Amino acid sequence: MTTVRVALTQHEPCWFDIQGTVDKTVKLIHEAAANGARLISFPECWVPGYPVWVWKYPSRPDLFVKYFRNSLARDSPEMHRICAAARESNIVVVLAYSERADDSLYMSQSVIDATGEVLLSRRKIKPTHMERTIFGDAAGGDDTLFNVAETAVGRVSALLCWEHLQPLLKYHTLSQRPQIHVGGWPPLGPGDTPGATASILKDGARALTRVFGMESQAFGLHNSTVISTAGVEANEAQGARLMSTPGGGTSIVYGPDGKTLTEDLPETEEGMVYCDLNMDTCVVAKSFIDCIGQYSRPDILSLSVDQRPRRHVHYAIDSSGSLAPRSSKGSSGQ
Repeated sequence: MTTVRVALTQHEPCWFDIQGTVDKTVKLIHEAAANGARLISFPECWVPGYPVWVWKYPSRPDLFVKYFRNSLARDSPEMHRICAAARESNIVVVLAYSERADDSLYMSQSVIDATGEVLLSRRKIKPTHMERTIFGDAAGGDDTLFNVAETAVGRVSALLCWEHLQPLLKYHTLSQRPQIHVGGWPPLGPGDTPGATASILKDGARALTRVFGMESQAFGLHNSTVISTAGVEANEAQGARLMSTPGGGTSIVYGPDGKTLTEDLPETEEGMVYCDLNMDTCVVAKSFIDCIGQYSRPDILSLSVDQRPRRHVHYAIDSSGSLAPRSSKGSSGQ
């Protein structure tokens, strides 16, 4: 029997503060490893915190500039620090963050192996509702669809929030045969939040991660953020329909058969949720259901995928296979 101890964070980021949040990230990585964990996961937009304010304001350029300046680039000193912490502690890290790429932001995840190598980085296929006021879509198959990595602890998959409501994306994830799945979520309010959609609240969101685990016969790690009164104030979110009160911590682990494997922490409290995963239970679950194996009918139902990257500029190639020479003239041709 192979057992893997995992650690799910249920913490509050340092809002709008990349350096403070990276410092906290490194500390949590070392803490989890010291307690025997071989994988640690973080919630949606952990760095520099989920942009709670978008659910209250259709436009806040002042908050956006601050958020943009504190978002994380893939190739940056801050990302290198996180990779170094993974290597030093010999632990797999599933990181979710606001990615700054040139002049745009994306909702992203990276899977970092215990060696410190980034095995994959991906972007949320479609930001949800008000998230689209500040985040862009993934550009093509190469930066969103291939979301399962072979790590030191097994095959690890990653999705964000309502990507768990995208059936085709989920099926493509299943086709890559994950054993441990990390679902990154924002602070999730209680089910009685007035006027809020149930599937973005605690019970509905947990159900989505749980069902994905059953569909994939993988462990479902449901990861969310805590927000305090100070966090609400930092986002100027008082009175918003979502995430306007302290709480939101709902981190939990489900087995490949949907069984709850961990006890809840208080929703307003920071802490680490640990779980020892018996990897043989994935094999047992697969013996009953394998949605891309013995429990499937690809002869009548299958998925078509276009994995070609989408680029903004395409250059013509001459007959020799080289780039066509650029003109020395100006754009006016004069």
